[in-house]
Amino acid sequence: MKRSTFITWDQLKVGAMIAVAMAIMAIAILKLGQSAKLFTRRYSLVTFVPSTAGLRQGGQVTVAGQLAGTVKSIEFLPVDLDTMRNLKITVEIDEADSAQVRRDSKATLRTLGLLGDKVFDINPGTPRFRALHDGDTLVLGTALDYEAVLKQASGALDQVMTMTGTVQDLVNGVSRGEGTLGQLVTSRSLYDQLSSTLASTNGLMVRLQNPSGTIGHLLDDPTVYNNLNRVLLSADTIVAQLNSSQGTIGKLMRDDQLYGRLVSTVASLDTLVGTMAHGKGTVTRLFTDEELYDRILKTVTELNTVLVDVRRDPRRYTKGFISVF
Repeated sequence: MKRSTFITWDQLKVGAMIAVAMAIMAIAILKLGQSAKLFTRRYSLVTFVPSTAGLRQGGQVTVAGQLAGTVKSIEFLPVDLDTMRNLKITVEIDEADSAQVRRDSKATLRTLGLLGDKVFDINPGTPRFRALHDGDTLVLGTALDYEAVLKQASGALDQVMTMTGTVQDLVNGVSRGEGTLGQLVTSRSLYDQLSSTLASTNGLMVRLQNPSGTIGHLLDDPTVYNNLNRVLLSADTIVAQLNSSQGTIGKLMRDDQLYGRLVSTVASLDTLVGTMAHGKGTVTRLFTDEELYDRILKTVTELNTVLVDVRRDPRRYTKGFISVF
């Protein structure tokens, strides 16, 4: 039997569906490729790291947090003394983002979230430096080490647990009445003594507030305040007068003439004392000449004898002094 050369409607529908599915698949592949940047031109950069910290081949490469390429390869370097260059990471970056990656850019291995995947992140450079080209080396910067953070957090948690145990021991000791605080909390006699002390203090305060006492007058009577205010005003007036150039004290404090006269008097006195010290003059001889002293003493003694005799018999010395006319 000869096959028909005409296409049936069922065959046409199947073909149309296959064509539509292939078109949808092509559009999906194109969109996925565009979102994953599979069809863009890329160039390679190299970074040397001591450890990849969980980064895998095929991982994401971001520039300022935006997807810009993938990790092409991770290779071990020959063992040497430089422990900062154990691994060589080759990354591929889209040429459209080449203007962002410059010589002052630095790469970091960071985590998406706290426990997310590792990504190779690059911070944008500045226009002062040229853009990196294919095969250039990208400097590795410092990144936050979550393992170190978790280790420090574990140490801090241990300290918190130790402190919690210490606080619990303290609370238990207080509840058992140990120490001063425990006695304050549990001792009935100490509570009674404190209550008695507060009652005595309250009574003392009541007595202090008594308007008949001295403290009460100080608290309630404005007379003391007024007297004190007047005393302060008088003192202020006296201080003002002392600061002025009027009056004796003011002149003593401010007049230079008195100072000059005092200096002149002291100088004259110093000259007089110097003259006396060198044995000149009558006054000096009075201090230094023993013969003159003896004569003066003898004269005074004789004069004293005469005066005693005059008092005893005054007529003897006044006879003939009085004449009667």
